[in-house]
Amino acid sequence: MAGVADVRRRVLMITGAIDTTDHDVSVSVNLPEPGRWQVIKSETNLTDQTWVAMQVVTDEDSTFVNDPDTLVLSRQFSKSFMTPDQRRLTFYDGEVRPGESVLKVYTLEAGGSKPTYAYSRYSPIATDSAEQSQRTLEEMVTNGMQQRPVVELIVPVTVIG
Repeated sequence: MAGVADVRRRVLMITGAIDTTDHDVSVSVNLPEPGRWQVIKSETNLTDQTWVAMQVVTDEDSTFVNDPDTLVLSRQFSKSFMTPDQRRLTFYDGEVRPGESVLKVYTLEAGGSKPTYAYSRYSPIATDSAEQSQRTLEEMVTNGMQQRPVVELIVPVTVIG
């Protein structure tokens, strides 16, 4: 994974690939300064499973921004849910198949210059019925995904602008 921080526009762009199905991914970045950053994140699904939801959870010093002037969207998922404390954001109602990329856009209020956030993905269990998978997805959107073992990444960030 790699990132670029455009200081003038306050945009952080991160790209990479995920090749694990059994772990969450914790991403740590070194920002040029704390504050509000629009995050544009793209990653490729290198697993053999289809992702039907993705969750992002911030560290204790950061929150997602939820106001009318900020974008919260994904090309692959038509819905999103943010918790009232603005520390968990879930994208759902879509899919990212093996080999495909997902694009997510949101704004992060970073309390420090080294924010960390964890990504989780949900893939339906092959033996579950469509109804069971839908119930599981609805429960995970409401209550959050259970944390799995974590792969920690420090993403190098090039500063421009």
